[in-house]
Amino acid sequence: MIYSEKCNTIADTKSLAQRFAKQVKDNGCFVNLYGEIGAGKTAFVKLVADALEVKERVTSPSFVILNEYHSGLIPMYHFDLYRLENEGVKTIIEELREYSEGKKLTFVEWAEFSQDEIPFNHLKINVTYDDDDSRLYTFESNDISGDKIIEGLGK
Repeated sequence: MIYSEKCNTIADTKSLAQRFAKQVKDNGCFVNLYGEIGAGKTAFVKLVADALEVKERVTSPSFVILNEYHSGLIPMYHFDLYRLENEGVKTIIEELREYSEGKKLTFVEWAEFSQDEIPFNHLKINVTYDDDDSRLYTFESNDISGDKIIEGLGK
């Protein structure tokens, strides 16, 4: 299932993030994030964290690979694969699999570096932007739990 939503303002993005958080707060989700530098991947993660009442300061995990947040309504993990690139990702695939299990929310930025080595169920979010600063968020699921999340976004 695929769902797309254009966000013209930060308020639009915040609304989308709040609806997404509402859908994942009980059961969690594993999310692969795609998009160019500056597209808004980390900004979306921060807004979801706010909606989930995360108390810690949410930052990009570009240099540390993983940030963990345990103060919100659900444990949240935020990976960035950019610095690992293709070969490095292979060394953490089993760790990523562990973060896909149980009631937790895991975001993986630069998932394209996984070379489709993430075979488990996940939701894909692709963030693109136009010259007018609007963002298009495209959600794509590969399982029934992802379909339910996407269905809830449109409500």
